[in-house]
Amino acid sequence: MLSKKLASLIVLAALPSFAQVQVRPDASPATEALAPRQHAPMRLHGYTPAGSVTSENWSGFAVTGSSFTSAKGSWIVPSVNCSVTPSTYSSFWVGIDGYSSSTVEQTGTDSDCSGRTARYYAWYEFYPAGSILISSVAVSPGNKMSASVTYSGSQFTVTITNVTTGKSFSKTGRVSGARRTSAEWIAEAPCCTGSGGILPLADFGTVDLGSDYTGVSGTNDATAGSISGPISTFGSNVFSITMVSSSGAQEAVPSALSSDGTSFDVVWKSE
Repeated sequence: MLSKKLASLIVLAALPSFAQVQVRPDASPATEALAPRQHAPMRLHGYTPAGSVTSENWSGFAVTGSSFTSAKGSWIVPSVNCSVTPSTYSSFWVGIDGYSSSTVEQTGTDSDCSGRTARYYAWYEFYPAGSILISSVAVSPGNKMSASVTYSGSQFTVTITNVTTGKSFSKTGRVSGARRTSAEWIAEAPCCTGSGGILPLADFGTVDLGSDYTGVSGTNDATAGSISGPISTFGSNVFSITMVSSSGAQEAVPSALSSDGTSFDVVWKSE
C-alpha cells in the first residue's frame, strides 16, 4: 500500500502543467530573451520496489519538506554527442518546487543538439513563466557551474556562476502560489515538442553534480525551516529519481549519493 506521502504525490502530479500562478520578475521583459527550452515540473511515472521515483522528464535527487528558503547546487557541464543523438536536448539545474507542485524556481544550463551542432547556454526560469536566456554567462563543456535559489521577503533570487570563467548572474522575482515544499538537483529532458510534450534526451554521457566533483563548498545542500545541510540531511525525505520513457525504459539514471551526502552523477542511457 502506498504511504500517505506517496499518495499525495500522485494527486499533485496530476495537476495541469500550467497553474494559475502570477510571476513578476523585477526587470522589464523587453530586456530579456526567451531561452529555446522550457523546464517543467516533474512528470511522475511511478515508483520502484525500493521506494525511489521514476519520472518521464527528471533524473537526480529531490528532498521534500516545508518552507524551503535555499537550494544550492554545482555541476560540471557535460558535452553532448550530437552525431549519436541529433536534434536532442538536456538540462541541468538546481531549484525549489516542482517535485509535487506546479511552479519551479530554478536556474541551470543546457547541453543541446541543434541538429548535429552542440549548443551550450545558461538560463533561469520562474515556471510557468518562460525560461530566460542568460547571455552574459557563456557556457562550455567542462565548465564548473555553481547555482542557488533562495527565498526571502516573499521573493525568490536565482544566482548562477560559471566558476571556471568567473562570470555570474542574479535575478529576483515573485512567484505567488509557490509552495516551497521541495528542492531538487536535476538532469532533465526539457520541453516542448509541437504538441507540448517532452523533447528527446541528448546523449550527455555522464554529468557530475556536487562539491565532491566541483570543489564548490556548500553544494548540493538545502534549507527548510530548521533543517539545513547536504541532500542526505533530509533522511527519509530524500528521493532518487530515474528518468524513464512512457513505456518505462531507462533514459537517465542517478548514482547513489556520495558518502558525505553531497554528490552524485547521472548517466545517460537512451533518448
